[in-house]
Amino acid sequence: MSFKLSVIIPAHNPRVDYLQKVLNALQAQTLPSSQWELLFVDNRSVPPLAGRIDLSWHPNAAVVREETLGLTRARVAGFQRALGELIALVDDDNLLASDYLAHVVRLFAEHPRVGALGGKIFPEFEGTPHPWIKEFFGLIACRDYGDSPMVSNGLWDDTLGRNVYPLCAPVGAGMALRREAVQPWFTAPLASELTDRRGTELSSGGDNDIVLTLMKRGWKVGYFPQLSLNHLIPTSRTTRDYLARLNHGIAKSWIQVLTRHDACPWGPIPGWTVPLRQLKAWFTYRAWGGPAEYIHWQGACGHFEGRATVSR
Repeated sequence: MSFKLSVIIPAHNPRVDYLQKVLNALQAQTLPSSQWELLFVDNRSVPPLAGRIDLSWHPNAAVVREETLGLTRARVAGFQRALGELIALVDDDNLLASDYLAHVVRLFAEHPRVGALGGKIFPEFEGTPHPWIKEFFGLIACRDYGDSPMVSNGLWDDTLGRNVYPLCAPVGAGMALRREAVQPWFTAPLASELTDRRGTELSSGGDNDIVLTLMKRGWKVGYFPQLSLNHLIPTSRTTRDYLARLNHGIAKSWIQVLTRHDACPWGPIPGWTVPLRQLKAWFTYRAWGGPAEYIHWQGACGHFEGRATVSR
């Protein structure tokens, strides 16, 4: 049996109430369920999720168990099982608009050289966050680039003499992929595991690694405002300490993945200079001044640590 689209949901110890909302949003999709399959990847949840979630409403649904912890491993397990020509990655806290999957199928048909696409991501907070949280919407995978589509022109920049990561590249939440384009990524050695989310670790980079891998093979990526989803954000992820850890992990892994793909504008630095640079940054960002300042400082700390771990 083949499908036009495969939806993959990786999850490690998800919140059951959030997960039910995710499934409800999928159940409400306008694209007939006969045209897509649903693969739920249980990434070593304790207890296992099989039998704890109701997928009986979907005629082509399955739970896949992946024992090796990590987002990359979970995604690969889903890719290997998927039968669709197209693949949509849905996190266990993403509520897709009811026409999301229908738009994915249509947009890929209209843009044959686009290998990955995404759209608008709106935060749906559990409580009322502090006003300064808006500065960090990018950290929590929320974005709105307006109502005009954007498609990348290519990866290489002649002026800079290196690859440049495009602004319109999709993030993992709701990322849709053309199987032909992403195939080399999930069949290659999993180097991106070094930078991707694993359990409670707040590193990142798998999304960027996917984008850069397919773009280096000539595929384009795009932002399409017709696609929209809500990102459920619990109160625990709006605190200063959580966002500081997140900014630190993302900044460090960002350097690593960009360097791997010859797209990093910053060069490596000696490890012994990192503490001195971090101390200077403490004063530059006035890290004592408030939550936002501290979070920015932690991002700088991760940036320096990332540059100390790479080489040209």
